[in-house]
Amino acid sequence: MGENFLYKIYEWYISRGLNPEKMPKHIALIMDGNRRFSKLQGNIDVVKGHEIGVDTLEKVLDWSIELGIEIITAYAFSTENFNRPQHEVEGLMNLFVVNFKRLVTHEKIHKNEVRVKVVGRTELLPDNVKEAINEAEESTKHYTKRLFNIAIGYDGRLEIIDSFKKIIKDVQDGKISIDDVDEDLVSKNLYTEGLDDPNLIIRTSGEERLSGFLLWQSSYSELYFCETLWPELRKVDFIRAIRSYQARDRRFGV
Repeated sequence: MGENFLYKIYEWYISRGLNPEKMPKHIALIMDGNRRFSKLQGNIDVVKGHEIGVDTLEKVLDWSIELGIEIITAYAFSTENFNRPQHEVEGLMNLFVVNFKRLVTHEKIHKNEVRVKVVGRTELLPDNVKEAINEAEESTKHYTKRLFNIAIGYDGRLEIIDSFKKIIKDVQDGKISIDDVDEDLVSKNLYTEGLDDPNLIIRTSGEERLSGFLLWQSSYSELYFCETLWPELRKVDFIRAIRSYQARDRRFGV
């Protein structure tokens, strides 16, 4: 009880230093540490670690809404993750189905007008996952106030390649010329479809790399790495990341 009270005081203390006018519009998340968390808990089932990670993501979405952040993009499942043990992959697919179906009638999602969108090679996913994703996207497609992107079946290099392929086809079909190809056109053909690039990318668990996440879009993003495992991420950790972002002198270029 006393420890929780002190934590709330500390949370309030560091929150008051945030500048609402310098809040990042778009935060991207590399949710690392679910598997490590499972091992540290006495080797609980790895799927349970991912399940707790889903709860953390929901909390982060709540905090983002509270702080006025408009766009959240979360790295949930890479194309390489398909190579993980079958039990883990199947468990993750089941979690996707359950939680996308939850979003269809999720009170906070609709109350706060959050549009849900999945980015990645969704054709690689099982049919039941694709159906659940479609239900969530359809139920929120008319919202424009906030955006919640979930990267599934995602790989940053493949995203750039796929963008180039679409552009090459348009050139071959005579829809555009070579001279029309520029940064904006490439961005418009990415999975994120010309969305504002992330201002801040947060990675948990102490690893300091992007792991192929938003390679094109992260050119000028601020990066923040924290030691906390994703399932244990607290609001103070999230606020520290934003506070660090606001303290930086952002420069574009070298």
